[in-house]
Formats: sequence, structure tokens, C-alpha cells
Amino acid sequence: MEMLSKELKAIHVPDMNITPVQPKQDINIASAKVTITSPKISSSNIIERTSTQVHDWLLEHNLVRMSRLLNDCDGRSLVYLHKYMDISQPEQLLSLLQEDSLQLINQNISLIELSRFHSMMHQQK
Repeated sequence: MEMLSKELKAIHVPDMNITPVQPKQDINIASAKVTITSPKISSSNIIERTSTQVHDWLLEHNLVRMSRLLNDCDGRSLVYLHKYMDISQPEQLLSLLQEDSLQLINQNISLIELSRFHSMMHQQK
């Protein structure tokens, strides 16, 4: 370490004259504000939503655990899940979702959040 320190001290950098350069003319640079928004999704095309749009939609409605649980689901998957929720026995559905939730996100699924998700899906019809 001492040798490295001595070598660094031994390196001599000659003084340089630095002359500032002025531009020939003043240039005004206007900053542009760019806003990127995903297209608004109407209820008529829920089946066409991408997994990113589904994830954003769930977060917009404060369905945080559902957004994590359904991270890779697109709109078609949501429609199938919703249909399954409508025809399944509630106990079976809760049990299966709880297993998936613990396995995929290591959290229990909230019954309240699940109910809100179900309600939001009904509104999308």
C-alpha cells in the first residue's frame, strides 16, 4: 500500500493553461415535457389487456396483493379467473387462492381485497 502511495505522489502532472471557450452565439434550449401514458382501457376490451396493463389497473384500485399474485396475468386470464370465481364453491376458491398466494408471494390473500377484486371485475362487464 505504501508503494502505491509513493507511486501516486511521484506522478507529476504538468500545469496546463486552460482557456474557457465562449460559444459564438447564445442558444436557448427549451426543455420539453414528455408524458407517456398507457391507453385508457374501456370495459369492452378487458380481454385485450396486457399483463402490464392488468398490473397497473390492479394497483390503481389499491389491490396490491392481487397485483403481486396476478403479476403475469393478462386480461384473458382475469376473465377466466373471474368466471372460475363465479362457478366455484367459495371454500374451494379461497383455499386454492390461499395456496397460490402463499406459494407465489409468501403472503396470505386478503378476503377484503379478493372481494374488492371480484367487485371490480363485475364493474368491468
